[in-house]
Amino acid sequence: MILDIYSFSTLTGAIDKGLNSAMAPWLATLLEFVIVGVVFLIFYALLGLFLVYLERKVCAVIQNRIGPNRVGKWGLLQTIADLIKLLMKELIPIKNADGFLFNLAPFIVIIASFMAIAALPFAKGLQAMDFNIGIFYVMAVSSLGVIGILLAGWSSNSKYSLIGAMRSGAQIISYELSVGLSLLSIVILSGSMQLSTIVQSQADGWWIFKGHILAFISFVIFLIASTAETNRGPFDLAEAESELTAGFHTEYSGIKFAFFFLAEYMNMFIVAAIGATLFLGGWMPLHIGHWQEFNNIMDYIPSVVWFFGKTFFVIYLIMWFKWTFPRLRIDQLLNLEWKYLLPLSLINTVLIAFIALMGWYF
Repeated sequence: MILDIYSFSTLTGAIDKGLNSAMAPWLATLLEFVIVGVVFLIFYALLGLFLVYLERKVCAVIQNRIGPNRVGKWGLLQTIADLIKLLMKELIPIKNADGFLFNLAPFIVIIASFMAIAALPFAKGLQAMDFNIGIFYVMAVSSLGVIGILLAGWSSNSKYSLIGAMRSGAQIISYELSVGLSLLSIVILSGSMQLSTIVQSQADGWWIFKGHILAFISFVIFLIASTAETNRGPFDLAEAESELTAGFHTEYSGIKFAFFFLAEYMNMFIVAAIGATLFLGGWMPLHIGHWQEFNNIMDYIPSVVWFFGKTFFVIYLIMWFKWTFPRLRIDQLLNLEWKYLLPLSLINTVLIAFIALMGWYF
């Protein structure tokens, strides 16, 4: 099969075999952990810088302006200049703040996103961890980030930070329900919570097409709810500049602020990757039924290109939301979830379960 040409299983298997033949098994396993960790660190940093640049350019296009275009070719070095500025800024101590929790909060936020990204299947054979409860794991560890946000708001000894953290906690806990139910619809259709199995179940068509209109509704709900869960506009009530200065990270500066800033973009990447994996086939090429010639042509495109292409498409949709719609009030935000999205999600999940039971999907 042409698809196997681009499989990373051969490469990762060769690395594992080479390390085990050169040293003790426990040492080889430890070294593999270190290699994976370093790769994720580099990927995390580079992707974060690129996403900041991408958002500035997308925002500029929507607002009919140019965006960064001075530092480097096409402004590509602008985010690197901003990073250097943040690294060199003074870490300002906050009077009467809880020092330990104040310093711990940014690390909790960024570690939660690190743990979630480890389970993503980036390409065929390229996945750090392939749990049989992959979806459950990603939802569980990604929800830990709200603890860091609450700690940041409470420990800062600032009313603006505390209000922002309380808003964020209410928002994330509320919209987590709709995100979970929208993902549950694909778990029902595929019959598995393992991400690799869900991707394989879409070899003959993506679930957003095979699952009829109900799967499309789940995808729309997922987009709206996950945008709210990552505290991005128009749901960025936790850091509403016009009301709360900068919300829960008002008192942070330098590298600690950079951690919060980077974690927001990485969380956006994670939810986009999960959406692309469950609804749009992940790294699986676009296959249409028995169109063998068309399917073979699609197989020539590397699986990693498919994954990142779909993920950045979802990221663009999330950015489009932010720079198109005005910010909601906090009561409107919670009403949207509890009065509209959650009942719709429950009804949609029941209907999808019925369709799966009857075998009416493609």
